[in-house]
Amino acid sequence: MRVLIVEDDPRIAQAIAEALRDQHYVVEIAGDGRLGLDFAEAGAFEIIILDLTLPYLDGVSLCRQLRQQGMTTPILMLTARDASEHKVLGLDAGADDYVIKPFDLPELLARIRALLRRKTVAPTAILTWENLQLDPQYCQVTYHGIPLLLTPTEYRILELFLRQGSRVLSRSVILERVWEFEEMPGEETVKVHLRSLRQKLKQVGASPHFIENIYGLGYRLNPNL
Repeated sequence: MRVLIVEDDPRIAQAIAEALRDQHYVVEIAGDGRLGLDFAEAGAFEIIILDLTLPYLDGVSLCRQLRQQGMTTPILMLTARDASEHKVLGLDAGADDYVIKPFDLPELLARIRALLRRKTVAPTAILTWENLQLDPQYCQVTYHGIPLLLTPTEYRILELFLRQGSRVLSRSVILERVWEFEEMPGEETVKVHLRSLRQKLKQVGASPHFIENIYGLGYRLNPNL
């Protein structure tokens, strides 16, 4: 899952980002409102964490612009102000929830999970394909009940495929959804990680064609297993 953090305090932004990366989220950081707007309009994010007070474009205005464009991505507002009028401003602009600074990271992560659950019909749904199961709540993957020990990148790739069903994903789409912009490698890296992921799936009994290569287009989960 991809998360956008729009926060001008680098210490706060990095602390949130590290906590999210530990839970296999892909995180992008924008240090001001204008850059945050550019990121939000250009990328597909599952949730946006938005500071109220930002340079160039404040959080309320940014939130309002995104909602006026029809964007339904959950927005969690961060504010150092405890006054009720500031909370009301954020919520009226379209924010889904707010957290007051200073905050505890476990509480913030719980609020994020709650918003993501609210976004989906089946909040704790386990993702399945054939005999494979991925539990997003606990970041656990099994095949026929046998645990798969995946790297964070392999986990994110597999989760992406499971959420897309049999849709074909190009290497560029996989790069965009799995890697962060600042660390994005070349497309050859996708082949390397897919090779390792297929090998691990094969070791627990899955078909070597569990992830299918569609020549010239990309990859997908094989619907004909």
